[in-house]
Amino acid sequence: MEFQFPPGFLWGSTTAAYQVEGNNVNSDFWAEEHAEGSPYKDKSGDTIDHYRLYREDIALMASLGLNTYRFSIEWSRVEPEPGQYSRSAIEHYRDVLETCCKHGITPMVAMHHFSSPKWLMRLGGWASPEVSDRFAKYCEVVFSEIGHLIPYVLTMNEINLPVMLREIFSRIGFIPPVGMNRDAWTAPKWRESAARLCGTTIENYFTFHMISDESSIKNLKETHRKAREAIKRIQPNTKVGFSMALSDIQSIPGGEEEADRKWNSYFRQYLDMLEGDDFFGLQNYTREVYGPEGQVKPAEGAELTQMGYEFYPKALSNVIRKVAKDISIPIIITEHGIATDEDERRIEFIREALEGVENCLNEGLDVRGYLHWSTFDNFEWQSGYSMKFGLIEVNRTTQERKVKESGRYLGRLAQQVSLVCK
Repeated sequence: MEFQFPPGFLWGSTTAAYQVEGNNVNSDFWAEEHAEGSPYKDKSGDTIDHYRLYREDIALMASLGLNTYRFSIEWSRVEPEPGQYSRSAIEHYRDVLETCCKHGITPMVAMHHFSSPKWLMRLGGWASPEVSDRFAKYCEVVFSEIGHLIPYVLTMNEINLPVMLREIFSRIGFIPPVGMNRDAWTAPKWRESAARLCGTTIENYFTFHMISDESSIKNLKETHRKAREAIKRIQPNTKVGFSMALSDIQSIPGGEEEADRKWNSYFRQYLDMLEGDDFFGLQNYTREVYGPEGQVKPAEGAELTQMGYEFYPKALSNVIRKVAKDISIPIIITEHGIATDEDERRIEFIREALEGVENCLNEGLDVRGYLHWSTFDNFEWQSGYSMKFGLIEVNRTTQERKVKESGRYLGRLAQQVSLVCK
């Protein structure tokens, strides 16, 4: 079918530094991977060696017809020790941005995508009262050097994920490896080991995924505000936002109150963070259905992804409509994808979702772009390399890239829509 999208629509794909660059040895996640008893299925190692191969990778994205690349800058590379900024790391990211420009790709940068410097844990991590000023200073340094090359920036990725993790795992009575209020949670032994590898104790060890209590959420909001102010002071034309992970929250009779509580917890409690932002980064993968007994499992025989999510591409347009009721700034879909070995299902997932996005545009909703997670099959945190989200397959022995048909499909769509717009 022929889609009709507006001129200037952003079509692209996404990565996160820790998941693709490799050897982020100064990161708290590196400590978690290498801690005694770590639940991580694989070590990230070289991952897909994007830190070395980014020029070829960006050229490949451009050759497919994509016009936008969302990636993250690794804080622990730029500032490996407090107040010590790496010139080589800044120059590396300068070249990444210039390579995007060379190939006609619009860069969108996340200043933080889950991973933080080990040294931050010594200060109390994301519970520390110092974190907002420390993060703002990091943003200030980066934008003073290369901010003129960054038209779009997310201060942080999926700021609500810790609350989602806390609720999901507490509901099933499982102590999660990430994302709990530390006052109500005794960390497993491997977290104590990770804290030691960061040079601290478990009392100070508070990663981004643990921001789920009132105090740390307040800290998070202040961190975003100060980062935005630092960025805007240096590059007022850069469009600033943050992203949120949002399932399509639905209910059946008897579940309306719980569904509304979930939506308030996952989304509405963060609305004040948006004041002063230029756009909202929406990220969706599936739906959650609630009934009188709580969350309802997918129907027997329902198609599930490798992550155990229900295959439900209509969720994206449903969430766009819900979000648009509460915000007045543009929406950019900054992640949307599916973990599967069956690439034809990925194509169908994209196609059905984009039909919904087109309908939202026809309804007058302000959606500015669609960025697919992810560009490559890469390191998926505790799942290791078992989850296949990518538009591009990677042989990690040879680091050879192989474009999947889904990558060609999205690229052709971007090109065709561009031609229609012209």
